[in-house]
Amino acid sequence: MSHAEPLSLPSYLDQPPEVVAHLAELYRRRTVMRIDGLSKLFGSGAEEVVALRDISFDVHHREFISVIGPSGCGKSTLIRILAGLDYPTAGQVLVDGLPVEGPGADRGMVFQGYTLFPWLTVKQNVLFGPSMKGTPKLRAEEKALEWLRLVNLSDFADAYPSQLSGGMKQRVAIARALANQPRILLMDEPFGALDAQTRASMQAHLLRICGQVNITILFITHDLDEAVYLSDRIVVLGARPGRIMEIIEVPVSRPRSPNQFLSGSFLSTKRRLEELIHHVEISAKPESEMMAEVYG
Repeated sequence: MSHAEPLSLPSYLDQPPEVVAHLAELYRRRTVMRIDGLSKLFGSGAEEVVALRDISFDVHHREFISVIGPSGCGKSTLIRILAGLDYPTAGQVLVDGLPVEGPGADRGMVFQGYTLFPWLTVKQNVLFGPSMKGTPKLRAEEKALEWLRLVNLSDFADAYPSQLSGGMKQRVAIARALANQPRILLMDEPFGALDAQTRASMQAHLLRICGQVNITILFITHDLDEAVYLSDRIVVLGARPGRIMEIIEVPVSRPRSPNQFLSGSFLSTKRRLEELIHHVEISAKPESEMMAEVYG
């Protein structure tokens, strides 16, 4: 009986002309965030843990850049530092050339948990940031309704979070972050708790938002399909300590659609990510554990 030949795919380094042109235009844009020699240590002495080591990359205006890596590689630590919620041991983060020294209005944050105020309506949740900044009430309400229209939740403006599905709650969280008009939206596995169908819907919503809003997105995910589908570039971190293994320019043309999941460019990029993640997961295991797997 004959066996099927392995799928022959183009190299993930082969970029169609439209992708070459898109990336060339992207690199001409200004750098809005620079991560320069970032390292993070926890503990000291014999208990010292190196979470991140010498992380450096630039994020360009209106770029969508994802960060992936095996569990425990420091993805969430990295994004907390970028948000100003934690501090590096070495290196720095610059936004528009200025060092990040704490949370700021130039960066919005969306977590995996919905983090909505349950006692406020959907509209009141979106209004919260602008109201705290002193935006006049009528203007703030007008803008809040615009953001709710953008995420297709106008009909739920007066609903409470408990009345919403998980995907709807996350759309409110995105609208609330965008209402503060940040330069950069930081997203820490925002769709990780959603079922597959809702996750696909949220990815489509996010791509549509990217096309309509002047925003730069740095997105943490463990889902390889999601990283390829959404991103211009993907930063792959190795495990313990988290360090950059490779930065991949996604060779999939825009606009993106679900039909591209089976394209050669998409599959070859995913295969490269699997190679990198599989390698670092094996490398991170103790030798005794790897020998046990080999000899059973």
